[in-house]
Amino acid sequence: MIMVTRLNGQEFVLNADLIKMIEQRPDTIITLVNGDHVVVKEASREVIERVIEYGRRLRRLTPVD
Repeated sequence: MIMVTRLNGQEFVLNADLIKMIEQRPDTIITLVNGDHVVVKEASREVIERVIEYGRRLRRLTPVD
């Protein structure tokens, strides 16, 4: 899960596993696997960095046999 901000300033948590595509034009538009779109204040690069960090945190929590 990652924290992002709507254009009106409202922060919310987004399930990063549901992200299909991220576009910058000029607002950042996140398309989810179900086809929904979310417009956020963060630049696309920032969203990508948060998704990468989320994935790293998950791998640290997963035990390795």
